[in-house]
Amino acid sequence: MSDIALFGAIEIGLVYALVAVGVFLSFRILDFPDLTVDGSFPLGAAVCAVLLISGVNPWLASLAAGLAGAAAGLVTALLNVRFKILHLLASILTMIALFSVNLRVMGRPNVALLMQDTVLTPFYGLGLPDHVVRPLVVLVIVGVVVLLLARFLSSEFGLAMRATGVNARMARAQGVNTDAHIYSGIALSNGLCGLAGALFAQTNGFADVTTGIGTIVVGLAAVIVGETVLPARALLLTLVGCVAGSILYRLAVQLALTADVIGLQASDLNLVTALLVAVALILPRLKGKSRSARAAR
Repeated sequence: MSDIALFGAIEIGLVYALVAVGVFLSFRILDFPDLTVDGSFPLGAAVCAVLLISGVNPWLASLAAGLAGAAAGLVTALLNVRFKILHLLASILTMIALFSVNLRVMGRPNVALLMQDTVLTPFYGLGLPDHVVRPLVVLVIVGVVVLLLARFLSSEFGLAMRATGVNARMARAQGVNTDAHIYSGIALSNGLCGLAGALFAQTNGFADVTTGIGTIVVGLAAVIVGETVLPARALLLTLVGCVAGSILYRLAVQLALTADVIGLQASDLNLVTALLVAVALILPRLKGKSRSARAAR
């Protein structure tokens, strides 16, 4: 694997680390299976791309993308909490609707950003190659987000949100407004995915309506791989594990696709993704059986 391919895999892994953190928030913290991310990710990319073309500051465009993703999450939470639609079905409905919304936002299936200023532009020309600058900038952004999220989840409001995910009935008995925490958690989760979409558009130079396909699988894969390679009880370490899992997942995909011995092609990306997720799910179970067998002896 060349240096450019290596740093490229790390870069895309860091971008999807925000998706992994968002998926961790909905699936692990709130126990809310949310497929909205397949729509909120390209929504963030679309909003950011349109604003950049209009001359808006890249940081403001990225913030707007995150807010747009949060709004999509609120729609899913509203369908579930207010109208009692099953969370999985509510997220699917929102995801389907967002495909048309994204087309409306961009006005066409894709938007090119090759000549537009991005959050990366000020850091070019500082003596480092461009393929090194991009992952470094994204790493700083992801690091700040992870620290802020860990701080938030350790606050009183965040602890109540975590209690909602563990046992909503008991949380309500303790006076916790579980509905408000579901709204906030799902909005925050999809807001992170929207921000990831904005970074994806700026690092890759385009926004496309189809970029969200399979985003939820990538996010889940990163969470599962992170929990496998870095099992931890501390919240901050768990979030770091999500980031590490996203990077390792992208590196594994890149290695699989570039290994001449295997003979895989770029069109086999979904196959590689499914296999990696399956392996990540099977390994912990095999380790558990091995420990049980040793304990029985």
